[in-house]
Amino acid sequence: MLTPTFEVLDPRFARYAPGNVHLEKLASGCRWSEGPVYVPAGRYLLWSDIPNDRVMRWDETDGSVSVFEQPAWNPNGHTLDQQGRVLTCEHRGRCVSRREHDGKRTVLASHWNGKRLNSPNDLVVKSDDSIWFTDPTYGIDSDYEGDAAQSEIGAAWVYRIDPHSGEVQPVVQDMVRPNGLAFSPDERWLYVVDTGATHVAEGPRLLRRYALSADGRSLQDGQHFAHCSVGLFDGFRFDVDGNLWAGAGDGVHCLAPDGTLIGKVRVPEVVANVCFGGPKRNRLFICGTTSLYAVYLKATGAG
Repeated sequence: MLTPTFEVLDPRFARYAPGNVHLEKLASGCRWSEGPVYVPAGRYLLWSDIPNDRVMRWDETDGSVSVFEQPAWNPNGHTLDQQGRVLTCEHRGRCVSRREHDGKRTVLASHWNGKRLNSPNDLVVKSDDSIWFTDPTYGIDSDYEGDAAQSEIGAAWVYRIDPHSGEVQPVVQDMVRPNGLAFSPDERWLYVVDTGATHVAEGPRLLRRYALSADGRSLQDGQHFAHCSVGLFDGFRFDVDGNLWAGAGDGVHCLAPDGTLIGKVRVPEVVANVCFGGPKRNRLFICGTTSLYAVYLKATGAG
C-alpha cells in the first residue's frame, strides 16, 4: 500500500512508488539546503547550507551529520567529475571550483570575457569531461547568500567549460534566471530550469530543453518542456528511464519523458534540489529548505 509520501497523478508513476515507504528526515537546522551530491567511494552525502556558509556531511554508514567545511564560499550546487572529485558552484567565490583528492581547492571558471561571473548556481558533467553550469544572480542580489554586487556581465547565462583548454563559453543566452540543469540519460538534450519569476512579474517558472549540436559543444534553439504548477522548479535529476525528478514548492515532481507530471513525492518544505544515491542509486536525497530528506524509490538514478 502506498503511503501519503507519494501522490500518483498518472498510472505510469505507480511503478516507481514502493509500498510502505515513507519520507525520512535525515538532518535539520539549516537555513537553505541545496546542492546534494552522493559520494559513493565514501558512502556519504554532501550538501550546501548557503546562508550559513557551510557544506554539511551525512554519513550513510551510521547516520551521523557533521559540518564538512565552513566557511565555504557560500556554496550552492555540487556534482562529481569523472574522476570522483567534488565540483562546486560558489556564490561568494563567484566561480566553479574543484576539490582535489588531496583536499586543495582549484578554481576552474571565474570570468567570461574578462568579467566576473555572477554567482554560479548548479552544474553537470558531460561524458566528455566538459562542465556545464548556470550563472544567475542569486548570490549577488543581496548579502544573504553571498556578497551583494552588480553583475559585471549584465546577463544570466549557461556556460560550458572545455575539458582540454578550460575555455568558458556561453551556450544558453535566452533565459531570465537559469537555475537547475541536467543532461538526458542519452546526452541528446540539455534540460535547464528558468526561475525568472523571482525577478520579473509573471516571469518564467518552467523547464526548457536544448538539443545538442553534432559537435557536442553547442546547443540548438530551446523548446518548452514543462511548467511548474506549484512554486518554482529548481534542481533536478533523471532516472535511467528518462523520468525527471524536480524540486518544487510542494515536494518533488516526477515528469515523464513527454513532460507530463505523473506523480509527486510530498515534502513538508519547499524543495531546492535532489540527487540519487545509495549503493543501488535507488534512494532520492532531497534538500528541503531547512532539512535533508530521503526516500527509497523503484527507480534508478541515471549517470
